[in-house]
Amino acid sequence: MERILTQQVREKIGQQIKIAGFVQIIRDQGNIKFLIIRDITGTIQVVIIKNNVEAMKIVESLSLESVVEIIGLAKKEEQAPGGVEIAVEKIIILSLATPELPIPVAEKGVEETDLQKRLDWRWLDLRKPEKALVFKVWTLMENAFREYWIKNNYIEIHSPKFMSTPSESGAELFEVKYFDKKAYLAQSPQFYKQMAMASGFEKIFEVGPDFRANPSFTSRHDTEFTGYDAEISFIESHQNVIIEEQKAIQYVLEKIKEKFGKEILTCYGRDIVVPTIPFPQVTMKEAKEILAKLKVLSEKDGDLSPEEERKLSEYIQEKKGHEFLFVTEYPIEVRPFYHMRLETNSKLTKSFDLLWNGLEITTGAQREHRYDILVSQAKEKGLKFEPIQFYLNFFKYGCPPHGGFGLGPSRMLMKIFDVGNVREVTYLYRGVKRLEP
Repeated sequence: MERILTQQVREKIGQQIKIAGFVQIIRDQGNIKFLIIRDITGTIQVVIIKNNVEAMKIVESLSLESVVEIIGLAKKEEQAPGGVEIAVEKIIILSLATPELPIPVAEKGVEETDLQKRLDWRWLDLRKPEKALVFKVWTLMENAFREYWIKNNYIEIHSPKFMSTPSESGAELFEVKYFDKKAYLAQSPQFYKQMAMASGFEKIFEVGPDFRANPSFTSRHDTEFTGYDAEISFIESHQNVIIEEQKAIQYVLEKIKEKFGKEILTCYGRDIVVPTIPFPQVTMKEAKEILAKLKVLSEKDGDLSPEEERKLSEYIQEKKGHEFLFVTEYPIEVRPFYHMRLETNSKLTKSFDLLWNGLEITTGAQREHRYDILVSQAKEKGLKFEPIQFYLNFFKYGCPPHGGFGLGPSRMLMKIFDVGNVREVTYLYRGVKRLEP
């Protein structure tokens, strides 16, 4: 007999069926026993009566979160959760759980177990339906981005994660032994995205891991994370990149709201809003002027602190009714050497960050594709040429004007589910003090 999922039981009323899953609840009422069985699609009540002696004995030996297989009759029952249940004919224990779980899977009350303890026992924490929902949505989100890019003639690449030199800066690097040489784990695929432009690919995307040796303990940072990166050729400015990104995000959020909007609202209280296009924009200069009016102190002249991002987003939400905001024209001091500069002000770059409800989820820019200018900007930054010569060579033999962005899907998920910590939406978080499980 083929196993069916709990959400399919209603379609099998009057039939003998087989399900399998985790034992979430055990209720012993003497001559009758009830189990709530959970699988990835939901839960179902099963009932065992006293004349089924063998099944009654098995239930007596069960512990919560044991894995079982159930064979029985699917029937309507108004008193059962969801109005259906299974009258048990046979129970098989597939895996018996050790009693006294280190963390509860079915939480009681409004207070959840401490986050650090939940991360220690992450595989148990992930059994909760609301946690599994995060990764169902992530699956759809990643597929939707891919759909958008493929529909629009992007080529997918997979760049190397071992590098001989930093891809962004000399800081935040994980150094590894690479045979008789020194190598670094890639901070981003930035250099190789641009190589694809020099190769004539015109539009590319990559989904892959990034590594940052960032000694940070904030709610938004981790040392290993998934990045979504895109790069496009023959652009006129960073505005072309902005146009492309906002269309992709709108497409993705439409898909998420359509399939999971109700579940997200039920489990997390978050009503997904599909954004209108265009997204609002302010320059960094304008952003600082707004923040000054709001009497929000700035830590840096040319960058935004987390608090500034939150206050600025609140202001735009109030004034424009929009959850997203592009902040453009960052000064050269806070942007890499390969960003193109404004023709009207060489101290500013054709770059942007995208904020979503107060959280930066994207950094993007038009890149400098002209070899002589790129070399000049590298000199200005005081960079050593030997480590980056391979990168500079990409631009010596003709390269189209291009730009792109890097997006953090885990930060997107923070905002989709309205949770305050990236650890909640990461399968297995890696940070300064966490390498296990």
